[in-house]
Amino acid sequence: MHALVQPEYGSPDVMRLEEVETPTIGDDDVLVRVHAASVCKGDVHLLTGKPYLVRLGFGLRRPKHRIAGQNVAGTVEAVGRNVTAMKPGDEVYGQVTCGGFAEYVRARESELAPKSTRLTFEQAAAMPDSGMTALQALRDAGRLRAGQRVLINGASGGVGSFAVPIAKSMGAEVTAVCSTRHVDKVRSIGADEVVDYTKEDFTRQTGRFDVMLDLVGNRSPSACKQVLKPTGTYVSSAGSPGGQWIGPIVWIMKVLLAGAFASQKMKPFLTQPRREDLIALNDLVEANALLPVIEQEYSLRDAAEAMRHVAEGHAQGKTVIVVRR
Repeated sequence: MHALVQPEYGSPDVMRLEEVETPTIGDDDVLVRVHAASVCKGDVHLLTGKPYLVRLGFGLRRPKHRIAGQNVAGTVEAVGRNVTAMKPGDEVYGQVTCGGFAEYVRARESELAPKSTRLTFEQAAAMPDSGMTALQALRDAGRLRAGQRVLINGASGGVGSFAVPIAKSMGAEVTAVCSTRHVDKVRSIGADEVVDYTKEDFTRQTGRFDVMLDLVGNRSPSACKQVLKPTGTYVSSAGSPGGQWIGPIVWIMKVLLAGAFASQKMKPFLTQPRREDLIALNDLVEANALLPVIEQEYSLRDAAEAMRHVAEGHAQGKTVIVVRR
């Protein structure tokens, strides 16, 4: 099979399209014929090996997994003897450990869920990581409820483009923060109010919000705390800024310190992949409450350029690699 191979850490230039062996599966595994895969910030961190802390789990000198890619959608090709929920021919999507930038990928049954018939493979591949991050951050960490006001900083990005419609589906009033070129798109996916950060400082909206979801980290936690009501909750994605060595750990400490003597809750957040949340996202799609936003599509041969585009940090919605039409 063809796969995008990464023999070393570095820029997208180190990636090569090569012929490799098709994965073999064990008793608890599923072999998926990949139709599409999306690129997330995690893929960029594993490409560059930065922050260096990630190398403790993924290879000190070179990547432990030569084929990157976590978010996939495709057709089940084969299943192990212990797999009961899927069969060959089923259309599925999910978040795998690695290997998604290839024509076939090995996955655990628990990493996959049925693909909604309302979605193309490209749309389904866009959902897993970013969709689950938005859902869990708002529902579990933020405890967002109907009638509350939520501020989403980074509303036009991969996670933000899911967070806006998910918050609306929960009955919240949504204020979205983005740059000028994204304003119309963010409004189109459900934002009640849009703050263009190139023209207005969103932290001046003192005491307005029950929940703030920060997907950027471009303002200090203390400044962000000011936009919350006295009993409000600030949720920060673990993808927030950090140095080249320990990454977001310094940022996480700042978030915790900002909440140490405050009435507001200040919560760093890390996504936990769950099959039930993949199904919950499908339910939102079926209810016509959610549709992935795809900015650009690339072929597998041009997948390195897809990585470069996401690494630049200004993508609108999701970037998808089309492996097979």
